[in-house]
Amino acid sequence: MTKKYVLVGTGGRAEFFYGAIVRDFKETCELVAFCDLNQTRMNYANHLLEEKYQHSKIATYAYADFDEMIATEKPDTVIVTSVDRTHHTYIIRALELGCDVVTEKPMTIDAEKCQSIIDTINKTGREVRVAFNYRYAPHNTKIRELIKNDVIGTVNSVHFEWALDTQHGADYFRRWHRDKRNSGGLLVHKSTHHFDLVNFWLGTTPETVYATGGLRFYGRENAESRGVTKFYQRAHGSDHAKNDPFAIHLDENEHLKSMYLDAEKEDGYQRDQSVFGDGISIEDTLGVMVTYKNKAILNYSLNAYLPWEGYIIAFNGTKGRIEVRIREQSYVNSGGNKEDEGKVMEKSITVLPMFGKAYEVKVLEGEGGHGGGDPVLLQDLFGTPTKDEFNRAATHVDGAMSILTGIAGNLSIQTGQAIKVDDLVKL
Repeated sequence: MTKKYVLVGTGGRAEFFYGAIVRDFKETCELVAFCDLNQTRMNYANHLLEEKYQHSKIATYAYADFDEMIATEKPDTVIVTSVDRTHHTYIIRALELGCDVVTEKPMTIDAEKCQSIIDTINKTGREVRVAFNYRYAPHNTKIRELIKNDVIGTVNSVHFEWALDTQHGADYFRRWHRDKRNSGGLLVHKSTHHFDLVNFWLGTTPETVYATGGLRFYGRENAESRGVTKFYQRAHGSDHAKNDPFAIHLDENEHLKSMYLDAEKEDGYQRDQSVFGDGISIEDTLGVMVTYKNKAILNYSLNAYLPWEGYIIAFNGTKGRIEVRIREQSYVNSGGNKEDEGKVMEKSITVLPMFGKAYEVKVLEGEGGHGGGDPVLLQDLFGTPTKDEFNRAATHVDGAMSILTGIAGNLSIQTGQAIKVDDLVKL
């Protein structure tokens, strides 16, 4: 028996889900409808279904017709890949109408919306799954295994540096993410992955969060120090953007052109805004300290303008230390090669025992994005369920605890105070 799915929000992340359903999970899943505010974008998604996946077109509905879609199509599950600020709207309404939900991260962007989702889950008894693909990357699963097996004893502290390069990092400052009201900033939109990994690795949840940060590289206020003297609001049609290494040219990429440039006439959304323009309200330089309920501490940093993409981590335990270095391929939706999205270019995991010789831990990578993690996540979401000793499937509680670290960080930046996570939401 197949499950029926509808997808809400046909932007850049949507194809990851609907492409997998129609390509790899025909025996267990049926995709029956798209829902979006932009008909051009839904038409393009249907074009990809036909031309790329040899699948027939499916029904399309405007956001305002969400209830009608549920009543007509009778889906079992709603996949939510809309703009972050609207996730809660479709998650909550889907639950109320009797559907389960698979949502792209972050589950939502602030504590009030998070509480509303949790209350609705408790009221309806329906299920929300959060798509944390990083949990499934073989090297990240291996870290969980090493810690679980007591290789370095009790982990007391974690030093975690995440670097976004000038292709991927800059892209958050071209798109809707640049407005914190849309995305919650990088501490919520991007760092939710990283905070979830720490929760997953250590088997704990955050207690207290202190954060600092600001807009130090991008934005109009930093343009002069970057040597920018000619300004434009968006790249398309601008002579000033032609030689700007931070510009993205939608008309040079057929996929981006079809999805965004051709769709502007309906909603006015400009995908190619200047990273040194006005209207940026998110931070590009961030530092966070977290104390967890098991008394471990995390020192975390994120920078969105570096010449290298990836992460460096050190776990300090009572029996030794684990050092991790992962370099990743940059981001596809900023114009990169789709087949290389999340590709692991370099990795090392080193165990340094307290009284022994350091050694490298070998990890076999799989096929697909994020070292082979993406196909495993998709199998977990849409295939036949199998037992997972690492419990990588992320529930709404996992989704909440990851975003609440970032939400608390945002509040800490605003107030200058440490924030207690339990004061934000009641699970």
